[in-house]
Amino acid sequence: MEDNGRKIDIKKFLPHRPPMLLVSNMPYIDDTSVTTEFYIEGDCLFVEDNILMEAGLIENAAQTCSAIVGQGYFDKEDLEGTSNKLIGYISAIKRVIIHQLPRVGDILVTRANLISRYDTGNLSICTIDCATFRNDDLIVDCTLNCLIHEV
Repeated sequence: MEDNGRKIDIKKFLPHRPPMLLVSNMPYIDDTSVTTEFYIEGDCLFVEDNILMEAGLIENAAQTCSAIVGQGYFDKEDLEGTSNKLIGYISAIKRVIIHQLPRVGDILVTRANLISRYDTGNLSICTIDCATFRNDDLIVDCTLNCLIHEV
């Protein structure tokens, strides 16, 4: 992501670390949508026999989705992720269709769009549609409910 020409490192805003971090880059984000990229490495927790398993695809979608709502908890000028600490949860998987399982070395592009959001103090509940592509092929199509909690 870029803000006034400055790149923002998504790893500074997600609590995840390798081998659980399933987002490598975030080339685009606005108030209702986000695009992330993920380069699948062999040491990823969800890789088995050089294939990213279903749970890894869902976690990639969840980490992507959390960026849309999570960004509202940080100061706009904060490019280091120091102005807040958040925890995110998948509260429900409303729909998931997995068409293919990607392999180590593949690059995934995941796009998410906010459908609904309800905020109460330090808690947000949201529904987000998400699609993951390998090259231009749709491999995952899902709708998740997420809960973002400020700690």
